[in-house]
Amino acid sequence: MRAVVFEEFGGRPELRTVPDPVPSPAGVVVEVGATGLCRSDWHGWQGHDPDIRLPHVPGHEFAGVVAAVGPAVQGWRVGDRVTAPFVCACGSCPSCLAGHQQVCERQTQPGFTHWGSYADLVAVEHADVNLVRLPDELNFAGAAALGCRFGTAFRAVVAQGRVAAGEWVAVHGCGGVGLSAVMIAVASGARVVAVDVSPAALELARRFGATACLDAGTLNLLPPEPRGARAPTSTRGHDGPQGEVEKGSLPGPQEVAGAVRELTGGGAHLSLDALGSAPTCAGSIESLRRRGRHVQVGLLPAANGHPAVPMDRVIGYELELRGSHGMAAHAYPELLALVGAGVLRPAELVTQTIGLAEAPVALATLDRPRVGGIRLIQPNRD
Repeated sequence: MRAVVFEEFGGRPELRTVPDPVPSPAGVVVEVGATGLCRSDWHGWQGHDPDIRLPHVPGHEFAGVVAAVGPAVQGWRVGDRVTAPFVCACGSCPSCLAGHQQVCERQTQPGFTHWGSYADLVAVEHADVNLVRLPDELNFAGAAALGCRFGTAFRAVVAQGRVAAGEWVAVHGCGGVGLSAVMIAVASGARVVAVDVSPAALELARRFGATACLDAGTLNLLPPEPRGARAPTSTRGHDGPQGEVEKGSLPGPQEVAGAVRELTGGGAHLSLDALGSAPTCAGSIESLRRRGRHVQVGLLPAANGHPAVPMDRVIGYELELRGSHGMAAHAYPELLALVGAGVLRPAELVTQTIGLAEAPVALATLDRPRVGGIRLIQPNRD
Protein backbone atom coordinates (compact mmCIF):
# COMPACT_ATOMS: atom_id res chain seq x y z
CA MET A 1 0.00 0.00 0.00
CA ARG A 2 0.91 3.70 -0.19
CA ALA A 3 1.50 5.54 3.06
CA VAL A 4 2.95 8.82 4.36
CA VAL A 5 6.02 7.88 6.43
CA PHE A 6 8.46 9.87 8.52
CA GLU A 7 11.79 8.47 9.76
CA GLU A 8 12.58 11.10 12.41
CA PHE A 9 10.58 13.56 14.47
CA GLY A 10 10.26 16.79 12.58
CA GLY A 11 11.92 15.19 9.56
CA ARG A 12 10.53 15.28 6.07
CA PRO A 13 7.46 13.02 5.60
CA GLU A 14 7.39 11.05 2.36
CA LEU A 15 4.83 9.08 0.38
CA ARG A 16 6.13 5.53 0.04
CA THR A 17 5.04 2.01 -0.82
CA VAL A 18 5.08 -0.17 2.32
CA PRO A 19 3.75 -3.63 3.25
CA ASP A 20 0.00 -3.94 3.78
CA PRO A 21 -1.12 -4.29 7.41
CA VAL A 22 -2.43 -7.67 8.53
CA PRO A 23 -5.37 -7.89 10.96
CA SER A 24 -4.70 -9.21 14.46
CA PRO A 25 -6.95 -12.11 15.57
CA ALA A 26 -9.48 -9.69 17.11
CA GLY A 27 -8.82 -6.84 14.67
CA VAL A 28 -9.61 -5.71 11.15
CA VAL A 29 -7.95 -3.78 8.37
CA VAL A 30 -9.93 -0.85 6.93
CA GLU A 31 -9.53 0.53 3.42
CA VAL A 32 -9.38 4.27 4.02
CA GLY A 33 -12.05 6.30 2.24
CA ALA A 34 -11.16 9.57 3.95
CA THR A 35 -8.96 10.63 6.86
CA GLY A 36 -8.64 13.94 8.65
CA LEU A 37 -5.62 16.23 8.85
CA CYS A 38 -5.60 16.93 12.58
CA ARG A 39 -3.24 19.02 14.70
CA SER A 40 -2.74 15.96 16.92
CA ASP A 41 -0.95 14.36 13.95
CA TRP A 42 1.40 17.35 13.83
CA HIS A 43 2.14 16.94 17.54
CA GLY A 44 3.00 13.28 16.89
CA TRP A 45 5.29 14.21 14.00
CA GLN A 46 7.05 16.70 16.28
CA GLY A 47 7.75 13.96 18.85
CA HIS A 48 5.28 15.14 21.50
CA ASP A 49 3.72 11.67 21.95
CA PRO A 50 5.77 9.07 23.85
CA ASP A 51 3.99 6.10 22.22
CA ILE A 52 5.26 6.73 18.69
CA ARG A 53 8.04 4.49 17.39
CA LEU A 54 9.92 5.31 14.21
CA PRO A 55 9.48 4.95 11.29
CA HIS A 56 5.86 5.99 11.57
CA VAL A 57 2.66 6.58 9.60
CA PRO A 58 0.35 9.23 11.15
CA GLY A 59 -3.44 9.53 10.96
CA HIS A 60 -6.16 8.64 13.47
CA GLU A 61 -9.43 10.12 12.17
CA PHE A 62 -10.83 7.99 9.36
CA ALA A 63 -13.74 6.24 7.71
CA GLY A 64 -13.75 3.48 5.16
CA VAL A 65 -14.61 -0.11 4.29
CA VAL A 66 -13.52 -3.27 6.12
CA ALA A 67 -10.96 -4.98 3.85
CA ALA A 68 -9.77 -7.88 6.03
CA VAL A 69 -11.07 -9.50 9.24
CA GLY A 70 -9.23 -11.40 11.99
CA PRO A 71 -10.46 -14.92 12.88
CA ALA A 72 -11.80 -13.91 16.32
CA VAL A 73 -13.94 -11.02 15.05
CA GLN A 74 -17.66 -11.79 15.30
CA GLY A 75 -19.66 -8.70 14.35
CA TRP A 76 -17.96 -7.43 11.19
CA ARG A 77 -17.51 -8.58 7.61
CA VAL A 78 -15.49 -7.48 4.60
CA GLY A 79 -17.36 -4.64 2.88
CA ASP A 80 -18.88 -3.08 6.02
CA ARG A 81 -18.73 0.73 6.04
CA VAL A 82 -17.18 1.89 9.32
CA THR A 83 -15.41 4.48 11.39
CA ALA A 84 -13.72 4.09 14.79
CA PRO A 85 -12.91 6.33 17.77
CA PHE A 86 -9.31 7.47 17.87
CA VAL A 87 -9.09 5.71 21.27
CA CYS A 88 -9.46 2.01 20.51
CA ALA A 89 -10.31 0.20 23.73
CA CYS A 90 -9.38 -3.26 24.93
CA GLY A 91 -12.91 -3.97 26.19
CA SER A 92 -11.82 -5.83 29.32
CA CYS A 93 -9.99 -3.47 31.71
CA PRO A 94 -11.87 -1.93 34.68
CA SER A 95 -12.48 1.35 32.79
CA CYS A 96 -13.89 -0.47 29.77
CA LEU A 97 -16.10 -2.69 31.92
CA ALA A 98 -17.48 0.46 33.56
CA GLY A 99 -18.39 1.82 30.10
CA HIS A 100 -15.55 4.35 29.89
CA GLN A 101 -13.69 2.98 26.88
CA GLN A 102 -12.42 6.47 25.97
CA VAL A 103 -9.99 6.22 28.90
CA CYS A 104 -9.14 2.51 28.45
CA GLU A 105 -6.12 1.46 30.48
CA ARG A 106 -4.73 -0.59 27.57
CA GLN A 107 -5.89 1.59 24.70
CA THR A 108 -4.40 1.60 21.22
CA GLN A 109 -4.53 4.59 18.89
CA PRO A 110 -3.99 4.32 15.13
CA GLY A 111 -1.42 6.93 14.17
CA PHE A 112 0.18 6.87 17.63
CA THR A 113 0.60 3.40 19.16
CA HIS A 114 0.79 1.89 15.67
CA TRP A 115 0.69 2.99 12.04
CA GLY A 116 -2.24 5.18 11.13
CA SER A 117 -4.54 6.24 8.35
CA TYR A 118 -2.43 8.50 6.11
CA ALA A 119 -2.43 5.43 3.91
CA ASP A 120 -4.55 3.19 1.70
CA LEU A 121 -5.13 0.80 4.63
CA VAL A 122 -5.17 1.03 8.45
CA ALA A 123 -5.39 -1.64 11.16
CA VAL A 124 -7.93 -1.40 14.00
CA GLU A 125 -7.54 -3.53 17.15
CA HIS A 126 -10.44 -5.16 19.06
CA ALA A 127 -12.89 -4.55 16.24
CA ASP A 128 -15.97 -5.81 18.07
CA VAL A 129 -15.42 -3.14 20.74
CA ASN A 130 -14.31 -0.26 18.55
CA LEU A 131 -15.89 -0.23 15.12
CA VAL A 132 -18.90 1.99 14.43
CA ARG A 133 -21.24 1.12 11.57
CA LEU A 134 -21.98 4.01 9.23
CA PRO A 135 -25.47 4.68 7.90
CA ASP A 136 -25.73 4.42 4.10
CA GLU A 137 -26.62 8.09 3.72
CA LEU A 138 -23.40 9.29 5.42
CA ASN A 139 -20.45 9.50 3.04
CA PHE A 140 -16.83 9.01 4.07
CA ALA A 141 -16.07 12.74 3.96
CA GLY A 142 -18.85 13.41 6.46
CA ALA A 143 -17.92 10.41 8.58
CA ALA A 144 -14.15 10.92 8.83
CA ALA A 145 -14.46 13.66 11.46
CA LEU A 146 -16.61 11.49 13.73
CA GLY A 147 -13.66 9.46 15.01
CA CYS A 148 -11.89 12.46 16.51
CA ARG A 149 -12.91 16.08 16.18
CA PHE A 150 -16.69 15.88 15.85
CA GLY A 151 -17.03 12.92 18.22
CA THR A 152 -14.69 14.53 20.74
CA ALA A 153 -16.60 17.81 20.57
CA PHE A 154 -19.95 16.04 20.96
CA ARG A 155 -18.91 14.34 24.17
CA ALA A 156 -17.14 17.47 25.43
CA VAL A 157 -20.23 19.66 24.98
CA VAL A 158 -23.03 17.20 25.76
CA ALA A 159 -21.61 14.70 28.27
CA GLN A 160 -18.68 16.44 29.95
CA GLY A 161 -19.98 20.00 29.58
CA ARG A 162 -23.65 19.13 30.27
CA VAL A 163 -24.82 21.95 28.02
CA ALA A 164 -28.39 23.18 28.53
CA ALA A 165 -30.65 25.22 26.28
CA GLY A 166 -30.35 28.95 26.89
CA GLU A 167 -26.85 28.76 28.39
CA TRP A 168 -23.90 30.76 27.13
CA VAL A 169 -21.07 28.62 25.74
CA ALA A 170 -17.64 30.06 24.91
CA VAL A 171 -15.48 28.15 22.41
CA HIS A 172 -11.83 29.21 22.44
CA GLY A 173 -10.22 28.09 19.19
CA CYS A 174 -12.32 27.47 16.07
CA GLY A 175 -10.40 24.80 14.24
CA GLY A 176 -12.09 21.51 13.43
CA VAL A 177 -12.96 20.53 17.00
CA GLY A 178 -13.94 24.08 17.95
CA LEU A 179 -16.27 24.53 14.97
CA SER A 180 -17.76 21.12 15.74
CA ALA A 181 -18.39 22.33 19.30
CA VAL A 182 -20.04 25.49 17.98
CA MET A 183 -22.43 23.48 15.79
CA ILE A 184 -23.25 21.02 18.59
CA ALA A 185 -23.82 23.72 21.22
CA VAL A 186 -26.09 25.70 18.90
CA ALA A 187 -28.06 22.54 18.08
CA SER A 188 -28.47 22.03 21.84
CA GLY A 189 -30.14 25.44 22.15
CA ALA A 190 -27.16 27.28 23.64
CA ARG A 191 -25.90 30.76 22.73
CA VAL A 192 -22.30 30.59 21.58
CA VAL A 193 -19.40 33.03 21.67
CA ALA A 194 -16.74 31.81 19.22
CA VAL A 195 -13.19 33.05 19.88
CA ASP A 196 -10.33 32.86 17.39
CA VAL A 197 -7.74 35.02 15.63
CA SER A 198 -8.75 33.90 12.14
CA PRO A 199 -11.53 35.83 10.38
CA ALA A 200 -12.16 32.80 8.14
CA ALA A 201 -12.65 30.52 11.15
CA LEU A 202 -14.94 33.07 12.80
CA GLU A 203 -16.97 33.40 9.61
CA LEU A 204 -17.55 29.63 9.65
CA ALA A 205 -18.52 29.82 13.32
CA ARG A 206 -21.10 32.46 12.48
CA ARG A 207 -22.37 30.30 9.61
CA PHE A 208 -22.87 27.47 12.09
CA GLY A 209 -24.95 29.66 14.39
CA ALA A 210 -22.61 31.41 16.83
CA THR A 211 -24.32 34.40 18.46
CA ALA A 212 -21.06 36.38 18.68
CA CYS A 213 -17.69 35.88 16.99
CA LEU A 214 -14.78 37.52 18.84
CA ASP A 215 -11.39 38.17 17.27
CA ALA A 216 -8.93 37.33 20.06
CA GLY A 217 -6.24 39.42 18.38
CA THR A 218 -8.21 42.68 18.39
CA LEU A 219 -11.18 42.08 20.74
CA ASN A 220 -13.43 43.17 17.88
CA LEU A 221 -16.59 41.33 16.91
CA LEU A 222 -16.78 39.90 13.44
CA PRO A 223 -18.85 42.48 11.53
CA PRO A 224 -21.68 42.87 11.01
CA GLU A 225 -22.56 42.41 14.64
CA PRO A 226 -24.85 39.39 15.20
CA ARG A 227 -28.24 40.20 16.66
CA GLY A 228 -28.31 39.91 20.45
CA ALA A 229 -24.56 40.24 20.99
CA ARG A 230 -23.20 43.20 22.92
CA ALA A 231 -19.85 44.57 21.81
CA PRO A 232 -17.12 45.08 24.40
CA THR A 233 -16.98 48.63 25.74
CA SER A 234 -13.98 50.77 26.61
CA THR A 235 -14.52 50.43 30.37
CA ARG A 236 -12.08 48.62 32.59
CA GLY A 237 -13.82 47.13 35.60
CA HIS A 238 -13.28 44.52 38.28
CA ASP A 239 -13.71 41.65 35.82
CA GLY A 240 -10.67 42.65 33.78
CA PRO A 241 -9.67 45.06 31.03
CA GLN A 242 -12.02 45.59 28.11
CA GLY A 243 -12.15 47.56 24.92
CA GLU A 244 -9.78 48.16 22.05
CA VAL A 245 -6.25 46.84 22.17
CA GLU A 246 -3.44 49.37 22.16
CA LYS A 247 -1.61 49.56 18.86
CA GLY A 248 1.36 47.19 18.72
CA SER A 249 0.11 44.93 21.50
CA LEU A 250 -1.95 41.77 21.61
CA PRO A 251 -4.58 41.03 24.24
CA GLY A 252 -3.77 38.42 26.84
CA PRO A 253 -6.05 35.74 28.28
CA GLN A 254 -7.54 38.11 30.84
CA GLU A 255 -8.47 40.70 28.21
CA VAL A 256 -10.06 38.06 25.99
CA ALA A 257 -11.88 36.57 28.99
CA GLY A 258 -13.10 40.01 30.01
CA ALA A 259 -14.59 40.55 26.55
CA VAL A 260 -16.35 37.18 26.73
CA ARG A 261 -17.75 37.99 30.17
CA GLU A 262 -19.15 41.27 28.90
CA LEU A 263 -20.68 39.65 25.82
CA THR A 264 -22.39 37.02 27.97
CA GLY A 265 -23.60 39.31 30.74
CA GLY A 266 -21.27 38.01 33.44
CA GLY A 267 -19.52 34.99 31.95
CA ALA A 268 -20.16 31.77 30.09
CA HIS A 269 -21.93 28.89 31.80
CA LEU A 270 -19.69 26.51 29.84
CA SER A 271 -16.35 27.25 28.20
CA LEU A 272 -14.09 25.00 26.13
CA ASP A 273 -10.42 25.32 25.23
CA ALA A 274 -10.59 23.71 21.80
CA LEU A 275 -7.10 24.80 20.76
CA GLY A 276 -4.80 23.57 23.51
CA SER A 277 -2.44 26.32 24.70
CA ALA A 278 -1.61 27.97 27.99
CA PRO A 279 -3.34 31.26 27.01
CA THR A 280 -6.53 29.59 25.72
CA CYS A 281 -6.73 27.31 28.75
CA ALA A 282 -6.43 30.25 31.15
CA GLY A 283 -8.71 32.42 29.04
CA SER A 284 -11.40 29.76 28.97
CA ILE A 285 -11.37 29.43 32.78
CA GLU A 286 -11.37 33.20 33.25
CA SER A 287 -14.33 33.48 30.84
CA LEU A 288 -16.68 31.64 33.19
CA ARG A 289 -19.35 33.03 35.45
CA ARG A 290 -19.62 31.79 39.02
CA ARG A 291 -20.07 28.01 39.23
CA GLY A 292 -19.31 27.72 35.53
CA ARG A 293 -17.80 24.68 33.79
CA HIS A 294 -14.53 24.50 31.84
CA VAL A 295 -13.80 21.54 29.55
CA GLN A 296 -10.26 21.05 28.26
CA VAL A 297 -10.43 19.56 24.77
CA GLY A 298 -7.27 20.79 23.02
CA LEU A 299 -4.08 18.89 23.73
CA LEU A 300 -1.54 20.38 26.14
CA PRO A 301 1.55 18.21 25.52
CA ALA A 302 3.89 17.81 28.47
CA ALA A 303 6.76 18.71 26.12
CA ASN A 304 5.40 22.26 26.05
CA GLY A 305 5.36 22.53 29.85
CA HIS A 306 2.44 22.66 32.25
CA PRO A 307 0.19 25.74 31.93
CA ALA A 308 -0.58 27.92 34.93
CA VAL A 309 -4.22 27.52 35.96
CA PRO A 310 -5.96 30.39 37.82
CA MET A 311 -6.89 28.22 40.81
CA ASP A 312 -7.78 31.24 42.93
CA ARG A 313 -10.66 31.89 40.56
CA VAL A 314 -11.55 28.20 40.44
CA ILE A 315 -11.89 28.21 44.23
CA GLY A 316 -13.56 31.59 44.65
CA TYR A 317 -16.11 31.00 41.88
CA GLU A 318 -16.56 27.26 42.57
CA LEU A 319 -15.68 26.46 38.98
CA GLU A 320 -15.69 22.96 37.57
CA LEU A 321 -12.75 21.77 35.43
CA ARG A 322 -13.05 18.61 33.33
CA GLY A 323 -11.10 16.92 30.58
CA SER A 324 -12.57 15.27 27.49
CA HIS A 325 -10.78 12.48 25.65
CA GLY A 326 -12.76 11.30 22.66
CA MET A 327 -15.88 9.16 22.80
CA ALA A 328 -16.48 5.43 23.19
CA ALA A 329 -17.90 3.50 20.23
CA HIS A 330 -21.02 2.51 22.20
CA ALA A 331 -21.95 6.22 22.55
CA TYR A 332 -22.10 6.88 18.80
CA PRO A 333 -25.79 5.99 18.12
CA GLU A 334 -27.02 9.24 19.73
CA LEU A 335 -24.61 11.27 17.60
CA LEU A 336 -25.42 9.36 14.40
CA ALA A 337 -29.15 9.80 15.00
CA LEU A 338 -28.70 13.58 15.13
CA VAL A 339 -26.55 13.47 11.98
CA GLY A 340 -29.17 11.34 10.23
CA ALA A 341 -31.91 13.80 11.22
CA GLY A 342 -29.92 16.72 9.81
CA VAL A 343 -29.59 18.39 13.22
CA LEU A 344 -25.80 18.00 13.06
CA ARG A 345 -23.98 18.34 9.74
CA PRO A 346 -20.31 17.30 10.03
CA ALA A 347 -19.84 17.28 6.25
CA GLU A 348 -20.29 21.09 6.24
CA LEU A 349 -17.09 21.41 8.28
CA VAL A 350 -14.99 20.01 5.41
CA THR A 351 -13.37 22.90 3.56
CA GLN A 352 -10.61 21.13 1.59
CA THR A 353 -9.87 17.64 0.29
CA ILE A 354 -6.46 16.47 -0.94
CA GLY A 355 -4.82 13.23 -2.08
CA LEU A 356 -2.08 11.23 -0.38
CA ALA A 357 0.57 12.84 -2.59
CA GLU A 358 -0.20 16.23 -1.04
CA ALA A 359 -0.34 14.93 2.53
CA PRO A 360 3.39 15.18 3.45
CA VAL A 361 3.46 18.95 2.92
CA ALA A 362 0.05 19.34 4.56
CA LEU A 363 1.25 17.48 7.68
CA ALA A 364 4.40 19.57 8.00
CA THR A 365 2.43 22.83 7.81
CA LEU A 366 -0.46 21.98 10.16
CA ASP A 367 0.80 24.52 12.70
CA ARG A 368 0.48 27.43 10.26
CA PRO A 369 -2.55 29.72 9.90
CA ARG A 370 -4.98 28.47 7.28
CA VAL A 371 -8.57 28.57 6.12
CA GLY A 372 -10.93 27.31 8.83
CA GLY A 373 -12.73 23.98 8.92
CA ILE A 374 -11.50 20.43 8.42
CA ARG A 375 -9.13 19.23 5.72
CA LEU A 376 -9.37 15.64 4.53
CA ILE A 377 -7.11 13.21 2.73
CA GLN A 378 -8.87 10.90 0.25
CA PRO A 379 -6.37 8.25 -0.91
CA ASN A 380 -8.41 7.37 -4.02
CA ARG A 381 -8.01 10.94 -5.36
CA ASP A 382 -4.43 10.17 -6.49
